[in-house]
Amino acid sequence: MRVIPPLTENLSAWGENLRRYLARALNQLDSVEDYSAASEDGILLFNREKKYPVVSVDGEYRQVVLEGGHANFQVSTDVTAAAADTAYSITYDAPSGNLKIDRDATNNERIVFEEAGEYLINFTAQIASSSSSTVNFYFWPAKNGTNVTGSTMVNALHQNGATLVVSRSAIFTFAANDYLEVKWAVDSTSGKLDAVAATAFSPAAPATTLAITRIHGEHAG
Repeated sequence: MRVIPPLTENLSAWGENLRRYLARALNQLDSVEDYSAASEDGILLFNREKKYPVVSVDGEYRQVVLEGGHANFQVSTDVTAAAADTAYSITYDAPSGNLKIDRDATNNERIVFEEAGEYLINFTAQIASSSSSTVNFYFWPAKNGTNVTGSTMVNALHQNGATLVVSRSAIFTFAANDYLEVKWAVDSTSGKLDAVAATAFSPAAPATTLAITRIHGEHAG
C-alpha cells in the first residue's frame, strides 16, 4: 500500500517528494486488499496474489480478463473405435496457438485449464461410415473424469461412404487445473472420425477440432 509523503517544514523538498510519488502512483495500479471496498463502480486495482487486475462492479471486484486462455486442437488422422457401444476419449494432437490451456503431460486425453473462468468451447467432428446400415455416433464432454449431465450429441449416417461434419458450441466453467475430456462412441465399428488428405485444390481436413477461448475470469471477491 503506497503512503503519500508526509508534510514537512521544507515545502520545496516535500513538493519534490510528492511529485515523485504521484509519478510512480499514476503509472502503477494499487493493490486490492481485504479492506478494499467496492463502494462505487469503476475502481481499478491489482490482485497481486492472483496476478490480474480487478474492477469494482455492483459492490464487488471482478477480474479483468487479460489476453490468454485459448487453444486450438485437432486430430489429423482417422479416429476409430476398437469396439462398438464403448466410450473412448479423443486424444488430440498438440495444440497450436495455445496459452494457459494444454494437454496433460502425463495423460494426453486430458485438456488442462491453468486459469479459472468461463470458456467457450467449439467442437467439430467429421463422421464417416463404411456400412450400408445406419450407424449412430455419440459425443459428450467429461469434466474432471465425470460425464457432464445432459450433454450427449447423437448423429447418424445411413449409407456406405456417407460423411457428415457435426458441431456444437457450449460454455463451461472451470477452476484452475480442472481438465476436460472429449468422449465419443459408435454403435458399429464401421463408423469412424474421418481425416481427409489434401487435394490439388484444397487443404487437408482434420477428423475433429476443438477451439477453446476464455470469455470470463473468475469472480475476484
